[in-house]
Amino acid sequence: MNHIVSNLLVYGSLPEDSILWQLSEICAALENGTEKKDVLRRRVFEQVKRILMLGTEYAFDKNLWHNYLTFLLITNENPFSLVCEKMGAKEGTVNSFVKTDFKMFRALFDYDFGRLETELETDCFTKLCHYQAIEKKELMYNRNVSEKVRGLSEKLEKAADEEEFFDLVTGFYKDYGVGMFGLNKAFRIAENGDGTVRFLPVNNMDAVLLDDLIGYETQKARLVENTRAFVEGRTANNVLLFGDSGTGKSTSIKAVVNEFYPMGLRMIEIYKHQFKDLSAIIGQIKNRNYRFIIYMDDLSFEEFEIEYKFLKAVIEGGVETKPDNILIYATSNRRHLIRETFKDRDDMEHGEDLHRSDTLEEKLSLVNRFGLTIFFAKPNRTDFYDMAVKLARRAGITEEEISDEEICHEANKFEMRGGGLSGRTAQQFVNALGGKR
Repeated sequence: MNHIVSNLLVYGSLPEDSILWQLSEICAALENGTEKKDVLRRRVFEQVKRILMLGTEYAFDKNLWHNYLTFLLITNENPFSLVCEKMGAKEGTVNSFVKTDFKMFRALFDYDFGRLETELETDCFTKLCHYQAIEKKELMYNRNVSEKVRGLSEKLEKAADEEEFFDLVTGFYKDYGVGMFGLNKAFRIAENGDGTVRFLPVNNMDAVLLDDLIGYETQKARLVENTRAFVEGRTANNVLLFGDSGTGKSTSIKAVVNEFYPMGLRMIEIYKHQFKDLSAIIGQIKNRNYRFIIYMDDLSFEEFEIEYKFLKAVIEGGVETKPDNILIYATSNRRHLIRETFKDRDDMEHGEDLHRSDTLEEKLSLVNRFGLTIFFAKPNRTDFYDMAVKLARRAGITEEEISDEEICHEANKFEMRGGGLSGRTAQQFVNALGGKR
């Protein structure tokens, strides 16, 4: 194995702590007799455990070794894979180097662990190559990554030669991209401590679709129209969804991300205290072949909070132009995002700020930077009943169990206890109703 791994060129920049690198070192040590077998056995077990942990995280199945190698291929961000992400495979000298690498990967796919298992008295790899995973609930693993890795792995197993292997991998790069942005829909960010940020994939984003959101057809249509223009490379606006709580603002944004993910749409959720990192975030994603929505939920600012200034600069007015592949989508319960007081309207009030109207204009200018504002109002009682009935039927509660009239009656009693008229209350009612079955 060490001979195979050492011949990787384009895909050869493996971290020394990677599973493949460690296994190749173990095989070399076994070949050369430089370490005791019990030490090598412990080292093998450590790597097998890492493969099992990866398999658990992504619900890999059947051949975990092939799944791991496939995962390694589609997460390897190198100059070749990044170009393929943008343009697909093009003619060039680098292709010959890559095909040689893929010949090595095919050898790894077919690698015989027999000697290692015999010498170290273990059958770990035989079991990994014929693995039967325990069935898991979808919330326990990243289904989106799992399906892509297992699908490509099965195709690579059947590749006749490195040419077909090349076509399969580069086709995947073109269709889905490479690295974590290629595999995941949504991300959060964390600071590294040195001024940079890293992206943390959201493993199990709500799989809601726009059809799941009952009502608000006009609002959904406007949001879809803007998002479609964005992913198709046409001009589009930053969007503010505002209105009453529980009306589906956040759900609508998650739904459009799910709808347009196959077209290269990704979402990055950030919080108010992270606005200072917006420039760093944009710097890392502006040259990728994806369309990014920077998502801000429940956006609002108190008088003393100045984070809105970072947001204003990014949206419009900063020195650096916002890249074409980035839009900002925000939700808020209030139309004016920054709290405004009566004193803001009094130019003549004595105080430190002599020009109160300028202060007011600065606060209001933030919302004006959203080219599209969409209002989500509370449903009336009739619409609320309609939501409750449709959600109940969608949940599998039949008319034989409870009639439409009874649903409306019970929904009214549920809402009167303090939920208020909203889509969220209707869903909570249906959840409670389903729990009584």
